[in-house]
Amino acid sequence: MPRKTKKEKKEEELTAKVEELEIQNAEAKDKYLRLYAEFENYKKRNIKERMELRKNAAEETLHAILPVLDDFDRAKKSADAADSEEQFSEGVKLVYDKLYRSLENIGLSPMISNQEDFDPELHEAITEIPSPSEELKGKVIDTIEKGYLLNDKIIRYAKVVVGK
Repeated sequence: MPRKTKKEKKEEELTAKVEELEIQNAEAKDKYLRLYAEFENYKKRNIKERMELRKNAAEETLHAILPVLDDFDRAKKSADAADSEEQFSEGVKLVYDKLYRSLENIGLSPMISNQEDFDPELHEAITEIPSPSEELKGKVIDTIEKGYLLNDKIIRYAKVVVGK
């Protein structure tokens, strides 16, 4: 086997060094791409969380307002009853409608529960009563307390009576 010259040894060393540097470069590129992708995901997640926070920022305030809305609804229902002596004045009706429109504009919407199938993910069953008809079995007969959604997120479950 012939001996290698200094020049050939130097070339082999340089070739090995180039290969080593190419491997290091590939590893650095891979690391950079992973880091970049991770950072992009972080930015997207952060933007999404901020949007969600803004979207539902009013949730605590609305929790405090919901009992007032319930009282307002009961007063309106009582005044609208045929045998009631109380009247809901035109001004109070305007305030009632404006309040509900304003709350709808920020994303609050009441759940519709009566005559719907009972869904434990939407409703909280207070009690069960014998259903007046066969088609009302497993359905909501009466709503004791309205449920509310804020931007399609449940902020209060409807308290209901279910037919059995």
